[in-house]
Amino acid sequence: MDDNRRVTIAVIAREAGVSVPTVSRVINGRSDVSPQTRERVEEVLNRHGYQRRPTAVRSTSGLIDLVFNDLDSPWAVEIIRGVEDVAHAADVGTVVSAIHRKTSSAKQWLNNMRARTTEGVIFVTSVLEPPLQAELRRLNIPVVIVDPAGLPTQGAPTIGAANWTGSLRATEYLIGLGHRRIGFIAGPAQLLCSRARLDGYRAALEAAGLPIDDDLIRPGNFYHEAGFTSGNDLLDLPDPPTAIFASSDQMALGVYESIRRRGLRVADDVSVVGFDDLPEVRWSSPPLTTVRQPLAEMGLLAARTVLRLARREKIESPRVELATELVVRDSTAPPPGTARSSTAPAAGTTSGGHL
Repeated sequence: MDDNRRVTIAVIAREAGVSVPTVSRVINGRSDVSPQTRERVEEVLNRHGYQRRPTAVRSTSGLIDLVFNDLDSPWAVEIIRGVEDVAHAADVGTVVSAIHRKTSSAKQWLNNMRARTTEGVIFVTSVLEPPLQAELRRLNIPVVIVDPAGLPTQGAPTIGAANWTGSLRATEYLIGLGHRRIGFIAGPAQLLCSRARLDGYRAALEAAGLPIDDDLIRPGNFYHEAGFTSGNDLLDLPDPPTAIFASSDQMALGVYESIRRRGLRVADDVSVVGFDDLPEVRWSSPPLTTVRQPLAEMGLLAARTVLRLARREKIESPRVELATELVVRDSTAPPPGTARSSTAPAAGTTSGGHL
């Protein structure tokens, strides 16, 4: 058939052995049809060359689903703030969920999401398991991933930050201050952003002709406790580092505590750099030198992208990386007994790291 007027959904229903409403539900991508029935109806539709009418553009009167693995980090608040700014302007609500990397949590979230009008879903630092990907595609729900956990192979647009460049710039800054033994506390090894930050640190050392000492690289998980524990490990070395670069602000504040408990002083005895630029770190004592990743902007761009996809609009790029920026404050100084390098930025200035 070359014209839908010559094959009606009544004909499709009769040949597939189902009701007309069931065919309508399949055509419109509804979820309340069994996989076996859907497959049978789709086979008949394809055999007749049935051309679905373009789906009407959905109005932005529903919700954006914002899904985290966990919500116990301040950076999640920053991303929520960016999403909320866009949602409020578009008169769209926001539903925030955490699936805790558990299959049961993901299934419960999916069931809840089906019961409401969702414009699209934003996943943060997530790996979409194949069954979840398939179901979202079947439901024709747009998906955007912020800070993808792994390689962006899920067929969804991704929003991230220039983690490698930011880490490179921070390490170069410490080298410029005169530090030669720089400790590094990594993030979770399974996250793409963690690996990029570690690679940036290594690249800066290699470019400066400095050895990469595995004893100076410690594991972490982005939380205070890991910074405290790994900070202790680094400071217990026979030849401890004069600077520690923690790949999150929370871990950097944990390092502060490990320094203080030894009767040492941040910056004067051990320089510390973080990564994120959370609002709290400018009020730490001393204020933390850190790499700013634009978390609120990442949330804002993700929300704009998912709404554009909901309106069937094209997007410029499936992968966006926003620039990071080195924010220099008072937690860094030359190693004890040395003078400040003339090439190092003064405290309170910024040095941008851009792709």
